[in-house]
Amino acid sequence: MTYLSDLRSYIAALDDLGDIMHITRQVDGDLEPGAITRRSCEINSGAPLFENIAGAEPGFRILGGPAALSSRPDMPYARVALSLGLPPESTGPEIVEALAAARDLPLTPPVLVDPFEAPCQQNVLRGEDANLDLFPIPFAHGKDGGRYANTWGTLIVKTPDGRWVNWAIARIMKVDGRRMVGLVVPSQHTGQIWAEWVKLGEPMPYALVQGPAPAISCVSGIPLPAEVDEVDYVGALVGEPVELVKAISIDLEVPATAEIVIEGHVSITRDCMEGPYGEYGGYLGTGSSLQPTFHVETITHRDDPIWPLVVAGRPADESHTIWAMGIAADALTHLRAAKLPVKTVWAPEGAAVHWLLVVVPADWRDELPGVSSEQFAKQVGDVLFETGAMLFIPKVFLVDDDIDPTNLSDVVWAISTRVHPTGRRAVFEDQRIVRLPQCYEEGEYASGQGPKIVYDLLLPAFGEGRDLHSSFEQGYPEELKQHVLAHWPE
Repeated sequence: MTYLSDLRSYIAALDDLGDIMHITRQVDGDLEPGAITRRSCEINSGAPLFENIAGAEPGFRILGGPAALSSRPDMPYARVALSLGLPPESTGPEIVEALAAARDLPLTPPVLVDPFEAPCQQNVLRGEDANLDLFPIPFAHGKDGGRYANTWGTLIVKTPDGRWVNWAIARIMKVDGRRMVGLVVPSQHTGQIWAEWVKLGEPMPYALVQGPAPAISCVSGIPLPAEVDEVDYVGALVGEPVELVKAISIDLEVPATAEIVIEGHVSITRDCMEGPYGEYGGYLGTGSSLQPTFHVETITHRDDPIWPLVVAGRPADESHTIWAMGIAADALTHLRAAKLPVKTVWAPEGAAVHWLLVVVPADWRDELPGVSSEQFAKQVGDVLFETGAMLFIPKVFLVDDDIDPTNLSDVVWAISTRVHPTGRRAVFEDQRIVRLPQCYEEGEYASGQGPKIVYDLLLPAFGEGRDLHSSFEQGYPEELKQHVLAHWPE
């Protein structure tokens, strides 16, 4: 495992793979980086690195698509794998397995470094000089309510008593040079901590970190249990402690190798309009809401800083890679803790984090004697729909391991041929839902409740009525297959 401790070493590693698209011509400072980044995700090009941005100081750069699918078809998840310190050729299920396995490792606390050794504090801007207008923050989508200052950065907040430090990704929109407004959801960890500060009547200190070590960005976007410090989990995952430095103006510690750190306080009321914003479901946003104001008080940054940019939308982008993998790892952890026989869990990129596939081994009946496949589906739903991460996913598919969940052709074939038109499913009524999926009725969105489902796609046991695939793999004698392969034209 090779831990890439800053964004620059990560970019160099992607460059070595041929997965960086250097854009040296001048691009506008408004919407062009967003449009290029969005297209790069849709055609799986190299990650665009914008090196000449109109209106920005020379040396300031933007990196688009930092954890989207790779341009290398032989290693589609290379960006996520490298971010997490894994080999670039790692498969999706291998990454999910690594994320789940790290949940059982001893947490590794961070270490503090001297400010003089922290690249993130090479430049310190205070007071009126701490102005977001200095940075090339583009519009992500043409219909957004503003320039989004946070699409792939880590928001760091701490409970008033200091017992829990939470690192998370949350969308935060620039209002002007000294103010931002962020989506603070009460049920999410940032919202829970903000509520504690509101109860005290004190503004919440925050640090918004752009361009830390890629593992930090990835882990900030995946579900972990409440009151687990993400920085400790990152240390366990990558096998070494994360280096932190004390923030300049607030009582928080921040990643020492980050590109940019914004420090300040969050208002105790929802006093500023946020949105709309194009989201991971693949639709341009149309709504806005009152959210808390993030006041900018201090900014520190490296020389020639790099601002990461994620442009959420139709699959596949970072929402459909690392966030989906994080949800899959969380689901895998809970299902195994419940002693259910599960081989892997996967959220296909093309389903925009709306489907979850639970893949089970061929011998699952030996581990669950007397349990029918429909009862198994009910058990899976009983576990998953109690977890916070499943708030976002309305449909689960329970499938045999003859299906590769990362192969969309396999997935579509299984769903089209194995889902019963009306039966073999476990329906869970009155589940918590969010507005982002487009599948619910307006009344369900208004109440925040709607149905969710686990489809039973499991075939009969071998020898009990299961048909073999009409395929090269299963339709011919082994000796003939080997002969065909040995004489296959180069």
